[in-house]
Amino acid sequence: MRPVPQPPSESLTLASALHALGDPVRLELVRRASRTPDSTCSALADGLEVPLSTLSNHWRILREAGLISMTVDGRHRRVRTRGDDLGDRFPGLLDTVLRLGAAEPSHGGAP
Repeated sequence: MRPVPQPPSESLTLASALHALGDPVRLELVRRASRTPDSTCSALADGLEVPLSTLSNHWRILREAGLISMTVDGRHRRVRTRGDDLGDRFPGLLDTVLRLGAAEPSHGGAP
């Protein structure tokens, strides 16, 4: 498996992380990725009524914000949250957002 480039943990910013998490679809994708690490992008997006091109953009924003890491596995991309990196940089952020986000209804479609 080949890792997809991602920003180093020391360059992560709170503003970019909060921006990425501010979209309900991206929040749901991170929630799903945290529950099932190393799942494929398509498995995590299953049930979301979002065009493939839009999903690709959501994944890119999450990766560039440092919230997820991706690895290429043949024709698939596997996703994992960067919980340790985020926890070191912004203690408690991901846990808090995921806990509060779990209280909101899941979005099966576009916001």
